[in-house]
Amino acid sequence: MPSKTAKQKEQPVPLPPKPAGPRWWWYIVGILAAVAVGFEIYDPILHAPFIFDDRYLPFMNPAFAQSSIGSWLASVRPLLMLGYWTNFQFSQSEPYSYHIVNVLLHCANAVLVWLIVRRILKWAEFAGTVREALALFGGLLFLVHPAQTESVAYVASRSESQSLLFFLGAFALFLYRRQPVVSVPVTVGVLALFAAAVTSKEHTAVLPALLLLTDYYWNPGFTLEGIRKNWKLYIPIAAGAILAGTFVLRILSGATTAGFGIKEFTWYQYFFTQCRALWVYLRMFILPYDLNVDHDFAISRTILDHGAIAGMLALTGLAVAAWIWRRQYKLASYGFFAFILLMAPTSSFVPIADPLVERRLYVAFFPLILICCDFIMRLRVPRTAVASALALLLILFAGLSYGRNKVWSDPVTLWQDTAAKSPNKSRPHFQLAFAYYSQGQCDEASREYQRASEVSKPDAALYVDWALAEDCARRPQKALDLLQKAAAIEKTAHIYSQIGMLHAKQNQRAEAFAALDEAEKLDPAFAIVYVYRGNLLLLGGDFDKAAADFRKALQLNQSDAAARNGLDLAQRRVVPQVQ
Repeated sequence: MPSKTAKQKEQPVPLPPKPAGPRWWWYIVGILAAVAVGFEIYDPILHAPFIFDDRYLPFMNPAFAQSSIGSWLASVRPLLMLGYWTNFQFSQSEPYSYHIVNVLLHCANAVLVWLIVRRILKWAEFAGTVREALALFGGLLFLVHPAQTESVAYVASRSESQSLLFFLGAFALFLYRRQPVVSVPVTVGVLALFAAAVTSKEHTAVLPALLLLTDYYWNPGFTLEGIRKNWKLYIPIAAGAILAGTFVLRILSGATTAGFGIKEFTWYQYFFTQCRALWVYLRMFILPYDLNVDHDFAISRTILDHGAIAGMLALTGLAVAAWIWRRQYKLASYGFFAFILLMAPTSSFVPIADPLVERRLYVAFFPLILICCDFIMRLRVPRTAVASALALLLILFAGLSYGRNKVWSDPVTLWQDTAAKSPNKSRPHFQLAFAYYSQGQCDEASREYQRASEVSKPDAALYVDWALAEDCARRPQKALDLLQKAAAIEKTAHIYSQIGMLHAKQNQRAEAFAALDEAEKLDPAFAIVYVYRGNLLLLGGDFDKAAADFRKALQLNQSDAAARNGLDLAQRRVVPQVQ
């Protein structure tokens, strides 16, 4: 019979209990708190009107908005249009719900950034408490950073937030796989989310390159073994990347503001310019001041122009350093190359009309968080001091972001800010003038149109809008002079219809009919011509001809309320009261 001592030796030594991790409900509470913070920061823009390119979205066109869902999905970004279509079914063209969705997308992206940073920090062997704290900081930084405002407050920028949601979702699914070798279900999930991202916005086609970079750095680390093991993912995703590339090239071939057909500058001039612009994006991340919806950023026509060579050499030097010291600064090195990779679709060789736009930083934000985490861990200061400093930084950035949203909450405020920061650029003055005109501030609108015309050579569109402002300010002769200048540049039915309208207001009937007849010759399908001429005939008591013109307008645009009202008056043979 074994001795008592022997029995004691046979019994396993009990292990100490594992420390209790955070309960799942704490994560839920934390996410809900982050959403509440997000909505508090973006509260000023929730009831803001549509601005700038928002006005050209499909739901702002009454004729197109009522089209079938198939017409919406025929766009080059079908999934993005599906999101707008869904919004439209609930609230038509009321902007509130569109802003709500934008903020929700941003909050969801912040949660995904938190998860991604958390996973990569684990691979980088950060200690548990530190890893959780820095991942939380990363997600909140993404949420509250002032440079994100344009991507969230601007309804037309939903392409950024929606495409990033699917992009980050695919990346998070890739990172959180249970085994280093990617399974078939994960492959299918990544491919589906990748397709959703690309059909929301094309710049997310860079995802396959990010997955390759990630496998090289972290699976198992600085070898091609991880890439070889995941051939089941990379073969189909390579095919997907080819399809995405073809899709992007098709879009660029017909685009007027992007692609190699842009006449304002060449691809290499754009590249020289981006060697400077990338440093501005990095500065915005660290010091988010001088934020501007329309930056006046000069083009570098040569490698020496505006210091492009300095930016290029600095980027090259940083890339060389990141490669040489990739083992010592693994997280920062990975973050740098991921940042360059994610910025490449918009900030490398493919020309885009606007060389510097804040929303381009949105997709490439999380790699910069990783770089920060690497250097925060190397600080030789007490952790409590670091935590306090990071908390204060988040509070400061949240305050700045709220202030930036106040600027975005009103078109006049936004374009006043923009015109003050880009005084030598015509577009901010033009947009400020339009904002003034929309609010009935006609003299202020005329003044800004004047400034826009002084900054750069006016085109026909500027003269037309300027003329409308002058008419609003009760200066009809100046308005007519401006419309004649517009017609000298470009003869369109729209311009001549406005000339006819102004002559009619001055009771110059012969001149009005002549202008409207010319407009009809230029474009017989331009419905407003028949509305204007029908009104003129109605005032003269020619009810039969007026009714014919109103019917013609309704044939071209069944939703034209003015034509329908005019036809009703003509059929009842009622002369409207002139106000």
